[in-house]
Amino acid sequence: MATQPTLVLRLVLLLSVAALVSHRAMARVGSYKPIHDVGNPYVQEIAKFAVAEHNKQTGKALLVYVQVVSGEQQVVAGINYKLVVEVADAGAKKYFEAVVFDNKWGKLRKLVYFVPYVSKQSRLS
Repeated sequence: MATQPTLVLRLVLLLSVAALVSHRAMARVGSYKPIHDVGNPYVQEIAKFAVAEHNKQTGKALLVYVQVVSGEQQVVAGINYKLVVEVADAGAKKYFEAVVFDNKWGKLRKLVYFVPYVSKQSRLS
């Protein structure tokens, strides 16, 4: 049978490990994570929604969806999808960054923003 100091030491060690694991898990919640399969039909649906909603909000149906180039997702009270979307604008290839909030269980989908995409390399030049 373990002595009382040994039990206390084990309890402190167990709580320390639990706190460390919990802290690491909390650090990941809310940060953007890469979407590895941007060809996933659901990701494509989100991107098509972003282009259609942008066209609707601007009152012009100029942009035609082509493909998702890259994406990240953030888990909040739903999922924020941050996507780089390739579109055709009167035949010209253009890229936009779109963020769409999607809450499947609340049946809410909202275009947060849709702006011309500027790559990180372009910003550094």
